[in-house]
Amino acid sequence: MLQQMNVEGASANPADWNRAVPPAEDLELLDAYSRTVVNVAQRVSNAVVHLKVKKPKPAHNRQAPNPNEGTGSGFIISSDGYVVTNSHVVNGAEHIEGMLQDGRSFQAQVVGDDPATDLAVVKISGDNLATVGFGASDRLRVGQIAIAIGNPFGFQYSVTAGVVSALGRTLRSQSGRLIDDVIQTDAALNPGNSGGPLVDSHGQVIGVNTAVILPAQGLCFAVASNLAQFVVGKLILEGRVRRGLLGIGAQAVPLPAKWLSSLELPTSGGIQVQTVEPKGPAAQAGVLVGDVLVQFEGKPIDSIDALHKALDESTIGRNISLWVLRDGNLKQLNAVPGELK
Repeated sequence: MLQQMNVEGASANPADWNRAVPPAEDLELLDAYSRTVVNVAQRVSNAVVHLKVKKPKPAHNRQAPNPNEGTGSGFIISSDGYVVTNSHVVNGAEHIEGMLQDGRSFQAQVVGDDPATDLAVVKISGDNLATVGFGASDRLRVGQIAIAIGNPFGFQYSVTAGVVSALGRTLRSQSGRLIDDVIQTDAALNPGNSGGPLVDSHGQVIGVNTAVILPAQGLCFAVASNLAQFVVGKLILEGRVRRGLLGIGAQAVPLPAKWLSSLELPTSGGIQVQTVEPKGPAAQAGVLVGDVLVQFEGKPIDSIDALHKALDESTIGRNISLWVLRDGNLKQLNAVPGELK
């Protein structure tokens, strides 16, 4: 017998309402999302490396099991074997083994390490290495797909997917410094996935997975790709990153339209100061919490990336002109950056 239907086309039996079939367009959207994640995972996974790390045993008890053995993930960015990972994964390691999904295993050597951004580069030597490229994190939008890929156990990768939850966050690294350009995502980080890539729907790296806040569910962080690409380049060329230090924690912000027109600023954004280190270069220059840095040595500063690049080794110990926006007025300050240790 045919089931009685109401005039809207739905079942008149309340027991059937919770079993309603989703509209066809919803099924198509879900299928498209699934296809995206599957395709990206397959494309990127061969470039993801499982890192098995051994660090020196504590000198006071060398007979005990080594608490400094651990694992992490990384990803290959060049055919000659440069691998990006986290500083905290490989810092101080005496032996690193890199394993690929195809079963190959390589000894890895640390090329450079930057605890200030929790980034490091190691190198493996092998043929036919799959690679993945950096995307542009400054083009990210809150809500877009973010896919975290890691290789926590070797031979088999793991994938979690979610969305970009927030941009421009700050996160304190294990060195005690604030990493200013951090992406927050709800793509969960599994144990051992630290150092793996956070990728977009095109399979490009938008961040390097670095941390998860354990007491809070769904708070995972990655160092944004623009910052990571800059740091990685320095590590490959020089083995370290020498930086000037202002002693501030900051966040990129858009500038109100009224200020743009009245002050004729050459940029639509700036860096709002969140914290000022006591007795640091910025504090000695008179920088205050709430100031918005808009120019550095005459150049517009509208992003954390721009500030990081401006504070290169040539600024250390040199008098630098800063322009800040304070109470709706432009103010010039002079600072002498120290060196980031």
